[in-house]
Amino acid sequence: MNAIRHAVLACAAVLVAAPPAAAQKVVKETLDYGIGRRTYYLFVPERVRPPAQDTAAETGVPLIVLLHGSGRDGKSLMDKWAPLAKKERIVLAAPDSLNRQGWSMRDDGPDFLHTLVELLRVQHDVDPRRMYLFGHSAGAVHGLSMAVLESEYFAAAAVHAGALNPNIVPQIDRAPRKVPIGIWIGTNDNLFPLSAVRATRDTLDSRGFPVLLTEIAGHTHWYYGRAPDINKKVWEFLRSARLDDEPRFQQYQLLGPDR
Repeated sequence: MNAIRHAVLACAAVLVAAPPAAAQKVVKETLDYGIGRRTYYLFVPERVRPPAQDTAAETGVPLIVLLHGSGRDGKSLMDKWAPLAKKERIVLAAPDSLNRQGWSMRDDGPDFLHTLVELLRVQHDVDPRRMYLFGHSAGAVHGLSMAVLESEYFAAAAVHAGALNPNIVPQIDRAPRKVPIGIWIGTNDNLFPLSAVRATRDTLDSRGFPVLLTEIAGHTHWYYGRAPDINKKVWEFLRSARLDDEPRFQQYQLLGPDR
């Protein structure tokens, strides 16, 4: 384990000793990060053990980090994903962005997600080679950015109703791994037009990223009404991806005051 994970392990020691009463239930948790406490929602399937002491022997269950849309919180996605996660035995973590109106590179970027994921790896038997991202709307934009920046940490990413942030495009060629990315978009989405989403697909495809674009005829920006069907297809996509090696986290200098 690296120095960062040692620090997380030390901070989480008390939490690890907690009984697994939250299994099969969505619980609201907090995480010390930066100068304050951050909120996230957690779902852990039944019979998920604490991680093995021998990290080389870890197998574990998959993890999906859920990134919510503007004006919402992690629970808005957690509620839609928990039934599938219960059936498929997936650990879900749905953090709140610091500002509910959007995701910030400074406050919610790679370091924040890494801190959260490493805490969960200490507490639960997460398979480090099957850690994924899913985002909707503003969370989709953030998820695409995180996938590009942390291509060797997350095995794959999937998003609904989102496109690449122009500020992240210069980073694409620096990604050490061509992380698989799935994009779902409604043909009647009034916030992310097809032209912008197709341009995202073309930009990633031209750099060698394997991209699956699914255009849903007549569908709008409203994810929640079709979430069960979308989530099932998203999971079929994500579950096929696995890191070849142990996850590697890439640290960055601050990429800007916000996004």
